[in-house]
Amino acid sequence: MKLKPLTNHVVIEPVKPEEKTKSGIVLPNMGEESPEQGRVIAIGSDEKIEVKVGDKVVFSKYGPTKIKVEDKDYLIASQDDILAIIEE
Repeated sequence: MKLKPLTNHVVIEPVKPEEKTKSGIVLPNMGEESPEQGRVIAIGSDEKIEVKVGDKVVFSKYGPTKIKVEDKDYLIASQDDILAIIEE
């Protein structure tokens, strides 16, 4: 199944950010609140959408709608729920 969002909506695959020290040691998440992050996998048809497929983004915690497609979790968000693009 393929998701095609409408107008100014974006489909995001959530990712959990890893915390690392400068020496490369991965720190476990100890229940702390962290910004929600994900990778854009589809965008709607609105010409004003500023993100593109493949962008890693930070989005508001309670804005997107959670859905499950073929046992995989996705989020559908309005572009207004996206706070920033993470440039790597």
